[in-house]
Amino acid sequence: MIQSMTGFGRATCEVQGLSFAVEVRTVNHRHLDVSLRAPRLAAAAEPALRKRVASCFGRGKVEVGISVQAGTGAAASVELDADLAGAYVGFAEQLRREHGLEGALGPAELLQLPGVARLVEESIPEETLEAALLDAAGRAAEAARAMREVEGQALERELRGRLESVSGLVDALESRTEGVVEAARERLRKRAEQLKSETGLLDEARLHQEVVIAADKLDVNEELVRLRSHVEQYHASLDGAEAGTPVGRRLDFLLQELVREANTVGSKGNDADVAHLVVDLKTELERMREQVQNIE
Repeated sequence: MIQSMTGFGRATCEVQGLSFAVEVRTVNHRHLDVSLRAPRLAAAAEPALRKRVASCFGRGKVEVGISVQAGTGAAASVELDADLAGAYVGFAEQLRREHGLEGALGPAELLQLPGVARLVEESIPEETLEAALLDAAGRAAEAARAMREVEGQALERELRGRLESVSGLVDALESRTEGVVEAARERLRKRAEQLKSETGLLDEARLHQEVVIAADKLDVNEELVRLRSHVEQYHASLDGAEAGTPVGRRLDFLLQELVREANTVGSKGNDADVAHLVVDLKTELERMREQVQNIE
């Protein structure tokens, strides 16, 4: 089973009042490239997160984003510095006496002074946070991989259909090129007979040599055999594809070989019908290329 390199997965987790969202996006890439964006408090878990996500894919550009959900926060408590508050009260009383001021420093004003009260958030142990994020990252990556598998099935159906079209065009080329070679031989024979009628001379050995050379130049049997062989290898590669084992580069290489043989057939064809069939063949191969670029 082949896999696409396009996928998306999302998972969430909660750690001591903080809710995290982990998103995994994948697109096509020549190699496996994992990038990670995470909040500062998860910095220590980044190496383990990269490794966990990378284990789910064989190839592609993988973007992992971790964010803290809005409206959530770790458990917190308020601490009061009683000594500092007492110092503020003493200073206020001293100023009141020395300068004849009225009024007293009330609790509301006192709590607004720097350092009197502070909010203390409960710290999250690194091991606890890492374990939760690893679990969420794994679930998000698996969801992305499942999506890649579904798209891979669609790609496989598309490629097999294109391969059937390619095989049909190769059969048509074989039928047409046999006639092209025979037509070339017949043209040479007629030309030789014309020369004989005009000059009374006929070099049978030279005629045979010209016929052989012309047939060799137009003969594309080897190219057609290789085209069929590459199509069979393509089917075999699709049949033997296993999840997690990249096969896209092999399919791309086989496609390049198919294109090369098609170009050779086109250069040898020297016939309008053959040229049209080669154009159709190369069109099918180009459509295959568009699909192959996204296979893991």
